[in-house]
Amino acid sequence: MLRVKDLESGYGPMQVLWKPSLQTKKGAITSLLGPNGVGKSTFLSTVFGSVKPWGGSIYYEEKDVTYMPTHKKVEMGLALVPEGKHLFPEMNVYENLVMGAYVKKASRHREESLALVYSLFPVLKERSGQLAGSLSGGEQQMVTVGRALMTKPQLIMLDEPSQGLAPLLVQEVFRTIQKMKEEIGLTVLLIEQNADASLSAADFVYIMHEGRIKAKGSPEEIKGSPEIREAYLGI
Repeated sequence: MLRVKDLESGYGPMQVLWKPSLQTKKGAITSLLGPNGVGKSTFLSTVFGSVKPWGGSIYYEEKDVTYMPTHKKVEMGLALVPEGKHLFPEMNVYENLVMGAYVKKASRHREESLALVYSLFPVLKERSGQLAGSLSGGEQQMVTVGRALMTKPQLIMLDEPSQGLAPLLVQEVFRTIQKMKEEIGLTVLLIEQNADASLSAADFVYIMHEGRIKAKGSPEEIKGSPEIREAYLGI
């Protein structure tokens, strides 16, 4: 579904990505793991278009989208949930969610998408009239993910969705990611510091270090390699 080859990008004169390649399979969860500061978030931002690629290629549904503007990628079915909450704190939950249904395709299915979000996150229906800024950290993360789902994506990219959450909420986040795959049929590309949880959820895993892909394989293969776990995951 998504095919990235030899991607290069960075900020100013500083190169961050050194030709990593990655593929996602339709309807599967693909995890991109590695320690902080190795380029994982830059990878997602470059795929999404908010960071301009310096080189390489990005194909989505067999179409070359390497230099396509971000809003066009959203219309094609890509969504990014960036690290952090990025909500409108003075707007209520409902208003934050419907902001996600701004593209023409999504606006036609707004109520259907809203029902889907509320089925995944029942607490958001209860809190629909509450200001987003007054929610707990876990609830704010639910709104952020829900707003991305309002765009009616086919591929959702999640950057550290469990960051800063209590262990019980981390479990809830990963249960929801599994539901996205199993109940909605979404393709998921996941960046996550919680290696154990990510390996448990993933169908396929890539390991990034210093802007390069250093290893890849099934979760079982990654778990079964003490060298990979110790060198890149710290587990």
